[in-house]
Amino acid sequence: MTPTVGRTLVAGLAGGLAFVLGTLLTFTLLGGSRRGQTGLLFDPATQSPKVIAVWKEIEPLPRVLESPLLILGGFVLFGLVYAFVYRSVARAWPAGLLQRGWRLAALVWAGTVFSEFIGPFNVLREPPALSAIALAFWAVAAVLEAYAIAFVAETGRSRTLPT
Repeated sequence: MTPTVGRTLVAGLAGGLAFVLGTLLTFTLLGGSRRGQTGLLFDPATQSPKVIAVWKEIEPLPRVLESPLLILGGFVLFGLVYAFVYRSVARAWPAGLLQRGWRLAALVWAGTVFSEFIGPFNVLREPPALSAIALAFWAVAAVLEAYAIAFVAETGRSRTLPT
C-alpha cells in the first residue's frame, strides 16, 4: 500500500532533518568545515589548497557558511523529493525497512557522489583519500535520511513495525 501524501510529507521532513543531522555530525564536527577549524577534511597538510581557499578564504564564502539556513532548508526540500520518489518506487522493492532503506540510501548517496566527484574532486583537486572520507560522510547522511523516510512512510501502515 502506498503511503498517503500527508505521511509522505512528514517522511520527507523527517528525512531532510536526518540528512541535516548527518552533515552536521560529519562535515561540521569531524570534517572541520567551519571557518577557523581544521578537522579531517581541512588540514593544510593533507588537503588541496584550492579546497581550503574556496571553502574558507575566498569571498564570498560558500552559502552554507554565510546563510546556513538556506542550504539546510534545501536539504529538507531534497528530503521531500526523496520521500515522493520512495512513495513511487517502494512497492517494487522487497518489503521491509532494512531492504527498502538501503535501496533509498544508495539512491540518495549517488547524488552526493556525483556532486563530490564533479566539484571537490574534479574542480578543486581534492586528494582521493579525502574524497573517500567525504563520500563516507555523505553515506552517513544518506543512510540517516533514507531510513527516516522509510521508517515514517512504513510505520503505522500495518499492525507490526516493518523489518
